Order: sequence, then structure tokens, then C-alpha cells
Amino acid sequence: MHQKLKARLDRAFRLTHDLVAHLEEAALRLDLAALPSNRISGQLWCVVGARESYTRAIEAGGWSGFACSLATPPDRMSVLAALESTHARLESLDFAKLNDAQLDLAFDLLEHELQHHGQLIRLVYGNKLTFPESWNQRYTV
Repeated sequence: MHQKLKARLDRAFRLTHDLVAHLEEAALRLDLAALPSNRISGQLWCVVGARESYTRAIEAGGWSGFACSLATPPDRMSVLAALESTHARLESLDFAKLNDAQLDLAFDLLEHELQHHGQLIRLVYGNKLTFPESWNQRYTV
């Protein structure tokens, strides 16, 4: 179970990276005009902040607050670098040794990442952008 959770987080993290690598810099400034919506860059800032915050909480065994290392609004290259560093940090965790509280935090992180996938799908469709192949395979978008 622990390794399956880690594998699902890994897949979700790779998908997020694939989308950002696929999008052009200008796409990060897009939102959904006339609808309650933040920009794609705002979604990505929250993803990175959650990865950093939840991973810190998993390591510490408890929540210690939300913080994001990215400037606002972040640029595409800084988002990609942060996605890669947070993915590497996740990879360094030994999921076999996580206790129930740490597993709950890891599940919360997975839920958070996937919730943003849904919002990003909405933003990509709404702005008539395209998806990378990995998103077409995973979500049939």
C-alpha cells in the first residue's frame, strides 16, 4: 500500500511537470475571463507550495503550515525547477517507514495535486490550449 501511494504521487507529479513543460510561458498568465478563476501560474504556485508544505509535514510527522518558495507570479522555468526539486524530495522519502499520520499527509498531498489537475484541465480547455500526450493518455483530454 505504501509503495502504491508513492507510485501514484510519482505519476501525478510527472503529469504536472509534463503539462508545464508543454505550455508556453505566456500560457501561465491565462485565466478564465468573466469567471471566478485564478491564473494558471496561481494554480502552479499552489501546487508547488503544497508539495513543499506537505513534504515538510510528512518528514516532521505533522503539519507546520503552508509556504511556497516561488515568487508570485512565478515564471515557467522557476516552476519547472521547483516541480523537479519537490519531486526529488518526494523520491527521497522511505514510504515503508511512514506512520499513519504521515500516510494521511501523503494522501492529502495526492488529493491536492489531483484537484489541481482538474482545475488545470478547465483552464487549458477554456483557453483553447493543448495537452501533452501523457495527459491525453491519463485523462483522455
